Amino acid sequence: MSRLGKMPNWQKWFVIFGMLACSVTGGLYLLGHEFGFARPKLGAHSILAMHGLAAMLATLALGSVLPFHLKAGLKSKTKWISGFGQVTFLSVLLISGGLLYYGPETIREIVIDIHWMIGLLFFMLFILHAGILPTKHPRHQI
Repeated sequence: MSRLGKMPNWQKWFVIFGMLACSVTGGLYLLGHEFGFARPKLGAHSILAMHGLAAMLATLALGSVLPFHLKAGLKSKTKWISGFGQVTFLSVLLISGGLLYYGPETIREIVIDIHWMIGLLFFMLFILHAGILPTKHPRHQI
């Protein structure tokens, strides 16, 4: 198997941990704040703060991947859909996260909806791209 685009183990686990930490904390806050499930605990500011810190970690992880992994993925022509999808979704998440914190109150509700919907889509695509869940046909890469 070619090593083109393969990350060192430390980087692979850094990226997986960063993205999963951000996704899990965001999902917990979504359940508590938006859907009212265990609202006093999951909708608490402390969960939102953990999500913000995890998002910073995920951004660092993304930055560690972009210079090499993205370039290698372009050359290898594998997993383009999931790779570009992730970069696109993460860009929307970074922008919408910034708007939630710094943006005008008039667009806040729509930005909240966009942020969590794209976040869920990103999480599913990340799981597929990273190969965390086994697939039936390993030759068919998304």
